[in-house]
Amino acid sequence: MDRNTFGRLCRILCDRVGLIDHKFVTVEEQVAMFLCVLSHHKKSRIVGYNFMRSSQTVSKYIHTVLRGILKLHSLFLVKPHPIEDGCTDRRWKWFKGCIGALDETYINVRVPVADAPRCRNRKGHITTNTLAACDPQLRFIYLLPGWEGSAGDSRILRDAVSRPLGLKVPKGCYYLCDNAYANAEGFVTPYKGVGYHLKEWGPGRQAPQTPEELFNLRHSKARNFIERSFAVLKMRWGILRSASFYPIDIQTRLIIACFLLHNFIRAQMAVDPVEAELAYEAKNEDESAAEHDGADHISSVEPSASWNKKRDDLPRDMWAERQNV
Repeated sequence: MDRNTFGRLCRILCDRVGLIDHKFVTVEEQVAMFLCVLSHHKKSRIVGYNFMRSSQTVSKYIHTVLRGILKLHSLFLVKPHPIEDGCTDRRWKWFKGCIGALDETYINVRVPVADAPRCRNRKGHITTNTLAACDPQLRFIYLLPGWEGSAGDSRILRDAVSRPLGLKVPKGCYYLCDNAYANAEGFVTPYKGVGYHLKEWGPGRQAPQTPEELFNLRHSKARNFIERSFAVLKMRWGILRSASFYPIDIQTRLIIACFLLHNFIRAQMAVDPVEAELAYEAKNEDESAAEHDGADHISSVEPSASWNKKRDDLPRDMWAERQNV
């Protein structure tokens, strides 16, 4: 983050959380030590050497700032805004009511030997399976870390929806998901057995020949931004790229802090230098949308004939529009 963003973060932590300067350590130094741990994944001893502080002092303020960041979760997480009927962007105009994309990512963690089998994912790594939903501006709407790496995606999503303060999907709105999830109310998945990934539709390859193929292509283009969000997140925070030496509960809190600070940086900086390093060509999205506070929300994740019909209507409309061009 740049200097202005860092200053705003310190001011928010002072005003809203109550961080104060101590006799020898200012708020700015406390926050800088914390960000150094997240960005470069350095041990307290190394951070203490860089800041000329003891390891005990560094550890104390890392936990102090971490608690402050977590208290600001309601401020940093963005509210979902659906794609409006008047949207003209070719990437999004077919997905009216879409409020973002939903997926899971593996983050390496260090756990006791007895818990290692439960945390071993299909690639053999010890990880936590983190569910996240983000909007087209690469800002996260919801996250649920802490599940073992061996846990199935659908199981984690059901847990997120069933929690009292879990994932809220307003009626009539939905997230774009991959085939690891069921096509259920509030979650639109691509057609199985049909080409989906963007590399399958690259230059010189065959164009979509059926409504289902066209739908999968446009679904993949629209949902691709969550993969970009995870890439930006892990490039920004080095602690997410390798297992840390903190207890698992602290590791989980640090993961949450990385997501929250990612949102803060995206909101404060017009140009994200980390995203620029990825060399992606992303269009600016329209941020205007209607609020859905107080609306009814989806309480379960179960496939239904009515929602399958809703998905079937989308490719037919896409195909008809393409034939008329």
